[in-house]
Amino acid sequence: MTLADTESHMQKAVEATQRAFNSIRTGRANTSLLDRVMVEYYGTPTPLKSLANINTPDASTITIQPYDKNSLTQIEKAISLSDIGLTPNNDGEVVRLNIPPLTSERRQEFVKLAGKFAEEGKVSIRNVRRDAVESVRKQEKNSDISKDEALDLQDEIQKLTDKYTAKIEELLAGKEKDITTV
Repeated sequence: MTLADTESHMQKAVEATQRAFNSIRTGRANTSLLDRVMVEYYGTPTPLKSLANINTPDASTITIQPYDKNSLTQIEKAISLSDIGLTPNNDGEVVRLNIPPLTSERRQEFVKLAGKFAEEGKVSIRNVRRDAVESVRKQEKNSDISKDEALDLQDEIQKLTDKYTAKIEELLAGKEKDITTV
């Protein structure tokens, strides 16, 4: 595994963490809340955003207008069963989600959830570091690189780990600020 591969894998871990953060409510309507919602459409789990036009007409409402009107009930069911904690309202044309203001207790739950997502991202980065270091040690053992080169590479891998872990910490701080701001 090269340094470029290692950095690429770490960047992907940061991006995955950012996507996870986007699915956490902050008290304002945000279409990314529905990114992980899968709808059973003709027997196949399909992402909601592939089945409908999703908009935020105001700060407390999300509207979902399906391309196929027959899928309204499946969309409503998928949202009800998802972990976003919102009740869909179906008027026969559009599904509406009203975003209630968050209580301080609920905000704290979301801060904990964000912390959990951040920790998962950091674990992913540490796993990439472990794999890269094992690769370097294997190269050293096979005499492909010298001991000094191996130590230098391990140093670089640790610097990348620190850099991407700090990025996740930054994202977490920003998300916590979004969640706790009333």
